[in-house]
Amino acid sequence: MRLKSLLSTALLGLAALPVAALAGGIGGTYYAPQYDFREFFAAADGRNFQVILNGNPFPGSDPKQVAADLLPMLQAAKPRPALTFTYADPPERPRPYYRLVLTFDPALDYGSIQVCNGAPPRYKPGRPGLFYVFAVYCRNDQVLSETTAWTPASGPNDPKIAELFRQLFQVVWSDSPALKPQLGGGDRN
Repeated sequence: MRLKSLLSTALLGLAALPVAALAGGIGGTYYAPQYDFREFFAAADGRNFQVILNGNPFPGSDPKQVAADLLPMLQAAKPRPALTFTYADPPERPRPYYRLVLTFDPALDYGSIQVCNGAPPRYKPGRPGLFYVFAVYCRNDQVLSETTAWTPASGPNDPKIAELFRQLFQVVWSDSPALKPQLGGGDRN
């Protein structure tokens, strides 16, 4: 009887794996040695901050409508600086040029260096019901941070996407002291 109980428990655990895999999460992250939250805060506080969307996380939906539906979610999940997310290109390219690029369902060989250098995005087929995004924070053509995130979602107004953006922004723009650039001299605490 004990063997039967153990076998049943193991099979139930295996059956739950696909559900857990679709529960959503944040993937691996990268921070350039030059990444500094204070720089992001200074560049974004009280200003418009450009978000570039590549692809459509909901194929078959109007990409303009999806973008319009996502913008309020992005804004509601915004990080600490008093910034306003915008899709609009700046009238004149600022120097430095900070931006967040969100690529939906990117090809596996489409990396952050290509993103920040403005290479045309490449995509893999999306999975219906799965919102998958590759987020890259750029300064000019340099990658400052990157990560991936995913969650099951039925459409651009799904509340799970809003929660995912809250988590995603905490990773992309981490204020962890461990990420503070070590500039030499002075206090390193």
